[in-house]
Amino acid sequence: MSISLSSHVLDTTLGKPAAKMKLTLTTQDGQIIHAQTDSDGRCNQWQYYDFKAGEYCLRFYTKDYLISHHSQAFYPFVDIHFELTENGGHYHVPLLISPFGFSSYRGS
Repeated sequence: MSISLSSHVLDTTLGKPAAKMKLTLTTQDGQIIHAQTDSDGRCNQWQYYDFKAGEYCLRFYTKDYLISHHSQAFYPFVDIHFELTENGGHYHVPLLISPFGFSSYRGS
């Protein structure tokens, strides 16, 4: 079973996806992969990366998005560190944001 990863960013204040938000994925071997959410707030731009078990970090650059939609942002970025396991299948890392808060969980 291979390992795959996707993400989704939702603006909980507007009740809408956070489109065109920049993010980076730092892999377990130190590579940095740049990406951006699509019009539905989803990101799967690393689908061709050969994921291995290990620790990863998604950095969501929230400041520009929040300032443009809410005129303020307390968090300039949000880092989510997580661990992929061998034969872990698909991992989905959603981010829920507002100008003054955020949360995440392992989605499906």
